[in-house]
Amino acid sequence: MINLLEPLRRFPALRSVVDNRLFTSSLQCLQIAALAALALLLVCPALVLAQTNCETSSDMDAATQTALTNTALHYYDLIAKGDTNTLRLNSIPALTSDFSGIADTITSNQTALAAASPTARPPFLLTAQGAEALPHAEFFCGVFGSNGQTANSAAFYLNGLAPGKYGVVILDAPSSKGVYTVSEILQQLGSDWKLGGLYIKDTRFNGHDSNWFITQAEAFQKKGEAHNAWLYYVVARTLISPLPFMSTAATDKLYDESQKVEPPDFPQEGKPFVLSAGAATYKLTALFPEVVGNDLDLIVKYEVPSIADSNHTYESNMAVMKALVAKYPELRDAFTSVVARAVDPSGHDYGTLLAMKSIK
Repeated sequence: MINLLEPLRRFPALRSVVDNRLFTSSLQCLQIAALAALALLLVCPALVLAQTNCETSSDMDAATQTALTNTALHYYDLIAKGDTNTLRLNSIPALTSDFSGIADTITSNQTALAAASPTARPPFLLTAQGAEALPHAEFFCGVFGSNGQTANSAAFYLNGLAPGKYGVVILDAPSSKGVYTVSEILQQLGSDWKLGGLYIKDTRFNGHDSNWFITQAEAFQKKGEAHNAWLYYVVARTLISPLPFMSTAATDKLYDESQKVEPPDFPQEGKPFVLSAGAATYKLTALFPEVVGNDLDLIVKYEVPSIADSNHTYESNMAVMKALVAKYPELRDAFTSVVARAVDPSGHDYGTLLAMKSIK
């Protein structure tokens, strides 16, 4: 099960501003981070600029650019061979001590990546200064125009980033198994670049790329199905974004398009939506798409005081799913199943999946 807005694996060196919601509402989280970054720049630009710096490939010296690219390609070779032991030894201490998440990611994707010939995109070099970790670090890379980002720019939004130098190298790896991106975060330790994070994703879902989902979103919009349109724009934006804490001109454009059809009656960040199901009401906190095997499912999270009674929680989940589809019948056209997750105050949840065709 893959949450399209969540990082695919833990990245201990960099803590993404994206929370554990979709698709964690990946779309909105990146925009919120952008607005927060802008506000911070307006309030104290000197402080921000003094603590963070980003260099594009045209800014950095040739030796650094070559080192980042060659290191990333070498690590890719280890990934394609499934050599997790060597890769672990070339990782930062935080990963070396717990490499299971990275190892699982490699194992799941090794066959596809072994058949690919990777090509490295121009790298980015992020520098975080200071004596302590930065609670909120924003990096603005390249040239920004009057309308925001340009073709070669990028922005990164990170929480709890330790001082140091970090390379971001994105590798395109198309093969007969899929069109993959392999994003490596490299941290400089001494004269070496160690692996600090790994993100592997197929840029297509069931053979459909971002443009296909944009076309479907536009079709939903023309039919007056704004809820489906917005959710499919979220999928499209996620598919073209190799990292959950990175934004580009392309992702920003899709965000702007999705804003035009964002439903006011969907739960938003910090603004739950109350759903009625008979005499009961449920406070929905998140609603987002998620890949479950080969299916595109709809996930709904809602608050409950406790999940201790699994039978009662199961019945609540069923009631929420049925009420949700009854309120928005258009969802039947866009998703295979619905998954309801009852979340208690401690953050633990209890989930139930129901095929859309079984929801009466």
